[in-house]
Amino acid sequence: MKKIYYIPLLLCLTAVLASAATRSEKQEISRNLDIFNSLYKILQTTYVDTIDAEKSMTTAINAMLNDIDPYTEYIPEKDQEDFMTISTGEFGGIGAYIQQLPSGETMVSEPQEGTPAAKVGLKAGDVFLTIDGDTVTSIGSDKVRERLRGQAGTDLVVTVRRPYVEDSIRTFHITRAKIDVQTVPYYGVARDSIGYILLTAFNEKAAPEVRKALQELLKDPRVKGIALDLRGNGGGLLESAVEIVGMFVPKGTEVLRTRGRGLTNEKIYKTTKAPIDTKIPLVVMIDDGSASSSEITAGALQDLDRAVIVGERSFGKGLVQSTRQLPSNGLLKVTIAKYYIPSGRLIQAIDYSHRNPDGSPARVPDSLTNVFYTRAGREVRDGGGITPDIKVEYPEGNRLVYNIVRDRWDFNFATKYAAEHDSIPAPDKFIVDDELFEQFKASIDPAKFEYDKVCEVIVDELEKAAKREGYLSDEVSAQIESLRQLLKHNLNKDLDNNREIISDYLTSEIVKRYYYNRGNIISLLRTDDAIDRIVQLFGNPDEYKSILSAPKAK
Repeated sequence: MKKIYYIPLLLCLTAVLASAATRSEKQEISRNLDIFNSLYKILQTTYVDTIDAEKSMTTAINAMLNDIDPYTEYIPEKDQEDFMTISTGEFGGIGAYIQQLPSGETMVSEPQEGTPAAKVGLKAGDVFLTIDGDTVTSIGSDKVRERLRGQAGTDLVVTVRRPYVEDSIRTFHITRAKIDVQTVPYYGVARDSIGYILLTAFNEKAAPEVRKALQELLKDPRVKGIALDLRGNGGGLLESAVEIVGMFVPKGTEVLRTRGRGLTNEKIYKTTKAPIDTKIPLVVMIDDGSASSSEITAGALQDLDRAVIVGERSFGKGLVQSTRQLPSNGLLKVTIAKYYIPSGRLIQAIDYSHRNPDGSPARVPDSLTNVFYTRAGREVRDGGGITPDIKVEYPEGNRLVYNIVRDRWDFNFATKYAAEHDSIPAPDKFIVDDELFEQFKASIDPAKFEYDKVCEVIVDELEKAAKREGYLSDEVSAQIESLRQLLKHNLNKDLDNNREIISDYLTSEIVKRYYYNRGNIISLLRTDDAIDRIVQLFGNPDEYKSILSAPKAK
């Protein structure tokens, strides 16, 4: 009979302990809030200098949130327009990306095709001088952006300075419009066989735009398979990912589960619409910039054996955020759950609840990841993003190329080139030939080019270390000097050695001047290593089927 009373007694004891723990936690929260409130009041009333209340409070909030994870963030009222633009994919403005120069001036970095900025003739490289008569050369890009945005249908007058032309001062009368940020900036048939769709974000427009692109491509008899490009796509709305996965798998298929605080706080997401095509060969392209909803899409399709994943290992973000309203019209974007894709794996790469000795968050080591299985029985792992079925090594940039892009040598050359040439060949025909590359090399002033002399610095440090340790004999000194001469930078030679990757950047900048981003994408697809591999894959149905099949028993 003792056992009959044991379970209720245990449950009662558990409830009492839980209640006590809850009270203790609430008391601790209240105590710390009292401490912070008192501290803040003392600072405001007794500190020797005036303290900016909003700035100091925002600093305190951000410091606290940064200690949790980088995705939980406070969004004050003044920053919510940009936040909503990311979610909805639309805003009122002129339709131009802008960039602040080291001088403090703000320039047009890229007008968007079909927008008011493009229609009136604003060009990349134009520097803003005045907006509605007010000088804006030193107010910074954030305030220039505020002045350019506004209600659709309202007018503004912009004066710019255009480099590399005689009549450099230009004035434009612009009527703002609703700017739709296209999540699918391009889709089309690549290499005469691939139905290619580039998706750049998962906002409210993502699923409808992908659906439209997919339906159009499936009508083309040349298309042997679909390639969904999620490279560099940092994610967005979870629901958009579920809907896009649903275009390729049967209705009612589970895509993911989210689990929040507490064992019962679980939500299951399944596809709710009839698919568009469950049979056509499908590839999802990812890289280390593919995160969040991109990883849900790629990971779910991998777990369901519906798509071959091509590219690099993805970022590894398996956390879900939601917004909560705060006083004074503030917003808190807070991590509320982790998500688990169909195999049951969590792809979160960094454990923010555990820190390294230096305070940095700890990444889950590969040795501690767990094996899961796709629907067909293929091994996949958790704890570090999505590992592609076919790995593609992309060329690595170096400091030379970084400095060229950072200091806008390629951008300025393209601006000058566009000022001197009315047209160029079609995007899929334009190339940076020998003559054009030599012109670019000649445009770089060696005296102004900032070189990161990494090798030379390392040799200098080696010489110092050898001297400290007593190894700097005449023979060693001669060897080090020989090494120094071998590793000495030669700008002309270094540019030639990196011609291929530099030419890609030059092509991109020049083509955008004439054909906008759409033309740039078409141009880049010609030399894309991942596309090369997909052509090969779609041309070999047996390989495609083999990758998605259960492993053969040994």
